[in-house]
Amino acid sequence: MDRRSFLFSGLLPTSLGLFAFMLPGCKGKQVAHVLKQDDADMVGSHTAGAETWKPLIEESVGKLLGRQMQVIQPVSHQGGVGLPAMQKRVCFLGVENKSIEEIGDFKEQIYELIDSQVNNSEVFNMISRRFVEAGLREAHLAPSDLFVPANQRMFAAIMEQMQQPFDYLLFAKITSGTTTSNQKNYQRDYLLTLEMVNVQNGTFDKESATIRKGYHKSRFGKAKHY
Repeated sequence: MDRRSFLFSGLLPTSLGLFAFMLPGCKGKQVAHVLKQDDADMVGSHTAGAETWKPLIEESVGKLLGRQMQVIQPVSHQGGVGLPAMQKRVCFLGVENKSIEEIGDFKEQIYELIDSQVNNSEVFNMISRRFVEAGLREAHLAPSDLFVPANQRMFAAIMEQMQQPFDYLLFAKITSGTTTSNQKNYQRDYLLTLEMVNVQNGTFDKESATIRKGYHKSRFGKAKHY
């Protein structure tokens, strides 16, 4: 018997099935489509995604800026009726992730979304991130170090030398809490907290927003959300 014929005839049916599966054209395809403006965001099956972060940002930033604008505008109008409020400069120190999840590239998106929403307000104007990072490097400081008065003054002086003075420091932090009902189902509460510090008088304001999300594993081991 020909050796090649012998080898082929010795293949089991399961092996033939595996061989056929590996042939070109038998693999599964990944497809995509562009979401329209009125399409709902896809919901992450294993971690938080756009459906979580966007609403958290809109709610927390909206509440914080709305409350601060009520404080700032009456003061700016004391010099005369109808005068426009002077824009306040905000130094955003970035997003700190203290949640159980690795948020990956969403960390940059969260920063940009907060930055854009603040800049779209009529009262606040965000300092360029590049200046902020350069100022921290020059001062050899981490964002958390700025709660020490001496460090804050040194950083403010460096920013003024770069012609980037600021009125407020803004911090963002992500936390999470997980409640497990059994081995398959669990709930995760996502919390986005914003803290704005007035560098002129040391007062601060804090606002947060939360979203609860449930996860469920089917009997086949695939995670689902609900």
